[in-house]
Amino acid sequence: MSEKTLQNLITIAQPRSAASEAYRTLLTSIDFAGLDKPIRTLMLTSASPEEGKSSTLANLAVVAAQEGRKVIVADCDLRRPSLHSIFGLPNGEGLTTALMNAEMLKEPPLRAVGVNGLSVLTSGPIPPNPLELLGSRRMADLLAALADRADMVLVDAPPVVAVADAAILASKVDAVLLVVQAGKAKRDYVERAKALLEKANARIIGAALTNVQADSLLTRYYAAEGSR
Repeated sequence: MSEKTLQNLITIAQPRSAASEAYRTLLTSIDFAGLDKPIRTLMLTSASPEEGKSSTLANLAVVAAQEGRKVIVADCDLRRPSLHSIFGLPNGEGLTTALMNAEMLKEPPLRAVGVNGLSVLTSGPIPPNPLELLGSRRMADLLAALADRADMVLVDAPPVVAVADAAILASKVDAVLLVVQAGKAKRDYVERAKALLEKANARIIGAALTNVQADSLLTRYYAAEGSR
């Protein structure tokens, strides 16, 4: 991964910004949600496309790794994968090739990205049968193998309302975080997504609101902190 690509993530480019602090606060909230029932595998999804779920996941992964955790992110959006682009990685092999290869299933093709403690499992080639792969026993085995290698596994899933993939995956992870974009997300879509996840017995720990207008006072405060 190139240094230039890393700088596209706010938590790398501006680690002391209000936005970066918001990701650290989100991570703390996730930790509190897991006090009684630990969260090792967390799926991020949204009601509809283009709500910022993948960039939210990437930045959350960075702040978790910056705290000294061993983090793996897995691109399980097998219809419109984007983590390889976000992290500047090749995508010739990844999750789909691991699911088709028993040996690779034991040793998933994880890639380092230049952040200590953070590894990425890209989607691999887009398959003709995403739902079938994600619902397979091998998918559960792969998630278990990833959890054995990390303190936290963050799973990027397709939008809930668009396809059934996220609902299928929800039953294979410890918890689900719904990403909602301010000013874009439709209330009925969000409510429908929540209902679909609950029907799949998902453990929804909350929602992360993206595209929120920054408070100028907070922005000035974090700028001052960074100059000390």
